[in-house]
Amino acid sequence: MRRASFAVGAVAAASALALVLTGCTSQSDPLAEQYRAGGTENYISGAGTVTERPVSERTDPVDFTGTTDEGDEFTRADHDGEVVVLNFWYASCPPCRKEAPDLQQLSTDFADQGVQFVGVNVRDQADTARAFAEKFDITYPSIVDTNDGAVQLALAGTIAPNAVPTTIVLDKQGRIAARVLGGLDGPSTLKTLISDAVSEQD
Repeated sequence: MRRASFAVGAVAAASALALVLTGCTSQSDPLAEQYRAGGTENYISGAGTVTERPVSERTDPVDFTGTTDEGDEFTRADHDGEVVVLNFWYASCPPCRKEAPDLQQLSTDFADQGVQFVGVNVRDQADTARAFAEKFDITYPSIVDTNDGAVQLALAGTIAPNAVPTTIVLDKQGRIAARVLGGLDGPSTLKTLISDAVSEQD
């Protein structure tokens, strides 16, 4: 097998947050606003904008459970002690397709260093997500977050994924260490962010 039940208290909140992601933008985010004005593709292309959070400014861990496109449960807390890399994507998003090989390569490169990659699909259902994984040889799990927005809600009020694609690095305690808003311009930036999180003391 390749490759999570988060209780949603308010359906309206889930719907609102899902709209933020599938619409690719938070109005307060200049980068997202720039691309939102350019068409209806609902994604951000080009090099991503990096936000890092120092250890002293990290607060509570991000906790969520969702179901992967293979029907398996993925719970963030099961990966305490590991660095978790969340990539928010959907299949028809061109920059998501472009960065897929880099994400897979990094997943492989860090596999024996206590790093767990997991995709978070914000638009597609399981069949489409699986087809994407097969096409791009993605071996790490991907949560289908389309219906309940559990992962998106877990990040609300923090350094949230205000656009697609977005990649978020969680430290070994499950706290947000860094975010890349927009597509990766090659693997080097994300590799550095992951390496920094791996090297931190438990």
